[in-house]
Amino acid sequence: MPTTEQLKETIARYAAVASARDADAYADLFTEDAVQVDPYPAGVHKGRDEIKAFITQSFDACETMTFEPGEVRAVGDRAAITFHITLTLEGGVTMHIRGIEIFTVTDDGLISAVDAYWGDADVTME
Repeated sequence: MPTTEQLKETIARYAAVASARDADAYADLFTEDAVQVDPYPAGVHKGRDEIKAFITQSFDACETMTFEPGEVRAVGDRAAITFHITLTLEGGVTMHIRGIEIFTVTDDGLISAVDAYWGDADVTME
């Protein structure tokens, strides 16, 4: 079972890689058979290849992305976090997404599952 520190390190890597918009490094954070649901319940991505395709599409839709984890609650092999994503879209429009993600992490620090909880009410534009 990963330690609390390992869970927090995995979240930090996830945030850094998402903010860097590096699809390969993002996919490498996951186990081969990982399941990502983003957003829950409709956006199901199974396996590293589907996860990479999803994040590539997300990165391609914006000019910049900043993923900021908020509170982290780590217990056993899971970590629940609040998050704030800031995206710069074409034309200088800024989108904010705020939500909660729950990660399951293996002993070697890879993500085997993550569920993202956010909806239309959690998205603002400026």
